Amino acid sequence: MGNTNDDDERSFFSEAPMRPAAKAKATLDEKPHYLGHRDRLRERFALAGPDALPDYELLELLLFRLIPRADTKPAAKALLARFGTLAEVLGAPVGLLQEIKGIGPAVALDLKIVAATAQRMARGEVQGREVLSSWTQLLAYCRSVMAFEAREQFRILF
Repeated sequence: MGNTNDDDERSFFSEAPMRPAAKAKATLDEKPHYLGHRDRLRERFALAGPDALPDYELLELLLFRLIPRADTKPAAKALLARFGTLAEVLGAPVGLLQEIKGIGPAVALDLKIVAATAQRMARGEVQGREVLSSWTQLLAYCRSVMAFEAREQFRILF
């Protein structure tokens, strides 16, 4: 029995690609799915507003600005998996935020700046109004201010 190239199992380890050249060229011409992702997400936000995006995408949009040259989707999803909601992510202490892969001291501090801005906005919406007439806003404010605090807080609101 003679050994031909078809019968020789060593051809399995040959250096030549097993795929035809046309297919290899086609894969080189295709663009990766992530190219333009940031632009598409920004455009969706601009056209449809924040309600069109799930929390992880809204957080991802924010992280685009804080982490300019990295994929921010894993960090956004990890933050939400750890803390539960966007409000709880922003209310989390800097130290806990930094436990998430991709969130360093600068990004954690920037998230706290966003949280402080949101708290001031919430406070502005509640001030000058009768508290009982906007109970939902008051609860949202308390949650955003006191979520993930290391110490229990007692506040008198009037």
